[in-house]
Amino acid sequence: MKTDKQRILVVEDDEALMMGLVENLKFAGYEVVSAMDGQQGVKAALEGKPDLILLDIMMPGMSGYEVCREVRSRGGDMPVVMLTARQDEFDKLHGFETGADDYVTKPFSVNELLARIKAILLRGRGRAEGPPQHKFEDFVLDLDARILKKKDKEIPLTRTEFDLLAYFCANEGKALSRETVMNDVWGTEYYGTQRSLDSFVASLRAKIEKKTGKPEHILTVHGVGYKFMK
Repeated sequence: MKTDKQRILVVEDDEALMMGLVENLKFAGYEVVSAMDGQQGVKAALEGKPDLILLDIMMPGMSGYEVCREVRSRGGDMPVVMLTARQDEFDKLHGFETGADDYVTKPFSVNELLARIKAILLRGRGRAEGPPQHKFEDFVLDLDARILKKKDKEIPLTRTEFDLLAYFCANEGKALSRETVMNDVWGTEYYGTQRSLDSFVASLRAKIEKKTGKPEHILTVHGVGYKFMK
């Protein structure tokens, strides 16, 4: 049955936590589906095409990192919010490297989680006035279709990677502080760190630069942040 509600997939092996998340999300107005292990999560993500995935990291068998990587490798570009009891910065960066868009550490408040879900789902719904495409080198970034192509071959981007690249293109030639980029792209309520941004930049460079060690487009401005050049 078709519904106008946004659909969220919850992948969590703790049944009590999973049921609590499902009930709270439904109460907040979302359609919710769930899976209790990684394999089921991958299948539900690719077949059900949810608007967002809440993904536990520490699951037996297939971890959340592996689920996220598999979904991304098979074309799933929906935002992924990872849930974990781990607080180590390395674990967070690893999550972003596998394609996650945000990271929530347990225990968390339901209101905080709902606010972050709402903020993430609002990203990319519209776009500022301006050209419908950005072109640089052999790349075309189509803002309406939300795709990046290189010589007619599509380059897969996560939602966060797309939003970040679109922002850089729209601000070509400007030296942008990390704080400015994070506030403008993710909003002031984003809980990530500047190292999270650096991780996303590294991921983008791997997709658009000829040599990641000598970038030509996303340049580091020492002591400031980044600058995009066509």
